[in-house]
Amino acid sequence: MCSQMVAQQTKEPAASGDTFILKRDVSIVLVPVVVSDAQNREVGTLKKEDFQVLDKGKPQIISGFSIQKHEKIETPTQVPDPQPKDPGVATHPATVPERFLVFMFDDMHLSFSDLAQARKTMVNALAENLTASDMAAVLSTSGRTNSGLTYDHAKLQETIGRLQPQNLYRSNGTQCPNIDYYQADLMENQHAIMAVDAAIDETMRCAPNLERAVAAKLAESTAMDVLANGDQDARVTLSTVKECVRRMTPLPGQRILILVSPGFLTVSSEALSAESQIMDLAAQSNVIISALDARGLYTTDIEASESIGGSTHTVQLKSDYRRNSAALNENVMASLAYATGGTYFHNSNDLQTGFKRLISAPEYLYLLYVSPKDVKADGTFHRLQIKVDQDGLKVQARRGYFASKPAKHKK
Repeated sequence: MCSQMVAQQTKEPAASGDTFILKRDVSIVLVPVVVSDAQNREVGTLKKEDFQVLDKGKPQIISGFSIQKHEKIETPTQVPDPQPKDPGVATHPATVPERFLVFMFDDMHLSFSDLAQARKTMVNALAENLTASDMAAVLSTSGRTNSGLTYDHAKLQETIGRLQPQNLYRSNGTQCPNIDYYQADLMENQHAIMAVDAAIDETMRCAPNLERAVAAKLAESTAMDVLANGDQDARVTLSTVKECVRRMTPLPGQRILILVSPGFLTVSSEALSAESQIMDLAAQSNVIISALDARGLYTTDIEASESIGGSTHTVQLKSDYRRNSAALNENVMASLAYATGGTYFHNSNDLQTGFKRLISAPEYLYLLYVSPKDVKADGTFHRLQIKVDQDGLKVQARRGYFASKPAKHKK
């Protein structure tokens, strides 16, 4: 797992808490911000008074302010030899690495075709874009693949070549009824009647001898199983990301975690809270998270080979669910990137260009320490708006935070 990644580079640090701390009536939220002009040039001349933060539309106090400036690391003009001079011995630069890059492949959600394309792109891009002083690691969200931190490009490429999809919590699409996590959430958490009726209709088509009451029970039972698996899937994936951020914290130089994924749903309060904690920890630890949507320009059409039955209305409804779910999958990648000063590359098949953009840290990163007024630990999402008091500037910042309810202590 992630502990193997950095064990060779640093001793295990003492565990630290998350940046978002709720104590009595006091809260501090760290908000990284990247500002650029109309020509997409980063702006590094702004001051604290140029910013305004709104929490659920209400102006908030910026209690602290700082600017991080990252040195630009030039892409090598010549492609380095991925093989060390002496067989089996990697060449180590004499100086401390300028940049640590961790490429996390989401093998728990990537399809075979998307992972194959990502592997091909990354193998070529590694040798062309990493400098001799970069230290990098390749690992997977399932924990089944891990290169460890290394200067050896050949080892990184070999590790990428071993990546395979892992269907740990995903269904194979052949169960009766064929309910995905998105529809299960609609049925069990949002009590959407149309989603329930669609599942019952599909059940009666794939198991025609069942009475409607029995079909309804089977549909609900299936939805509950899918929901539990989906919750566990999000829990494991986010836990892996958070652990890697924590393990990268003591590393010197620039630290960039690149998530290569099609995205995944975070619909439960537990998942949203975990996502918020990752943003807090990354911002506090100066770890930048960037994300690459490995689907490129994707389609959500239902294929003829998929086991989806029911009336025309049900099939159309499930097609809508598929489209909505695919769009919502992006939220976690965009949120993590925007909240940490990273880049989110999506809606493009040019993954090579995406790779080049993702390995660079922003030149200027503003850190706003916000003290929200009257924040209640009520388990709700607080949407943030970051405004700059200058025309023609674009702002990339954290979209919000999740005010988790305090844990209940057993008597």
